[in-house]
Amino acid sequence: MVDFLNKIFPENANNNYSGNRIALWALILFLALMTWRSAIHMFFEPFGLHEIANIVVLTGDPDPMPLIYRFFSIWGFAQLIFCIACWIAIIKYRSFIPLMYLFWIFEWGLRVIYYPFFGRGGDVINDYNTAGTPGFYMAPYILILLTIFFVLSLRRAN
Repeated sequence: MVDFLNKIFPENANNNYSGNRIALWALILFLALMTWRSAIHMFFEPFGLHEIANIVVLTGDPDPMPLIYRFFSIWGFAQLIFCIACWIAIIKYRSFIPLMYLFWIFEWGLRVIYYPFFGRGGDVINDYNTAGTPGFYMAPYILILLTIFFVLSLRRAN
């Protein structure tokens, strides 16, 4: 158990990664996709909100969309900060790669638990979207892949 915890929370933050190289490359590819997603949410709010997240355009006086876009942009920025922290781990502190996987598992696992209870099944959220998001539909599969790569990141490479 102590060895398991030491792999997740290494005593020394260094660039020594002893896990499977497939897990390292999978994290790099996954992180590239998550960084792209974050940039879309931050810099291209209308596209991310309407074309990807399938949220309808709201009307009113005053127009509510500029405020909604601003919050959506801030959310993208928060995602980008997390991605930058993961990129730093990959570049400089690879001993934290299992911990980065654990953080991503927590995020995507919460999507699997949270989304089915909020936003589906006829409640008020359905009045504001035209379909589910890719994150809603793909969350169970991504969670499975993240868990597999997390386990691989803990195993010593041959």
